[in-house]
Amino acid sequence: MNSPTLLQRGFALWSGLTHALDLARPAGALAARLYLAQVFFLAGLTKVRDWDTTLLLFTEEYRVPLLSPSIAAVAGTAGELVLPVLLLLGLAGRFAALGLSVVNAVAVISLAEIAPAALQQHITWGVLLATLALYGVGKWSLDCAWIHPRLNRTARSGMAMN
Repeated sequence: MNSPTLLQRGFALWSGLTHALDLARPAGALAARLYLAQVFFLAGLTKVRDWDTTLLLFTEEYRVPLLSPSIAAVAGTAGELVLPVLLLLGLAGRFAALGLSVVNAVAVISLAEIAPAALQQHITWGVLLATLALYGVGKWSLDCAWIHPRLNRTARSGMAMN
């Protein structure tokens, strides 16, 4: 009886680690969704609390391309209030992640000057949002738990009728 080689033991350890990481994926996606939803939703609440200041900022400081300041303020605030809720629930999660990516990018583009620390935050948010958009929002979402199974059943029953 041969004992396992160092390579075989290393491969077994690596397989165990990757299996554990695979099991942690839904929790990681949920943690990213919670964090991003809080960041963007609180920013939207801040804008709603003092709408006059929000309009002033969009008129004087934020230079959103192609939109008037009042339309940009409404669109940005609506995006910061609606999309985080969708992302948190995992309802149209990839759509929400893409929408928040646009809000994030416009925030960076519209500022004439942005502090390095603030830019780094926006980059972090962008990377997390891109990851959720590319890989999905995880198994612990309404999309995976409720919507996709129903859509798959409907598609299968539709194909069975043909």
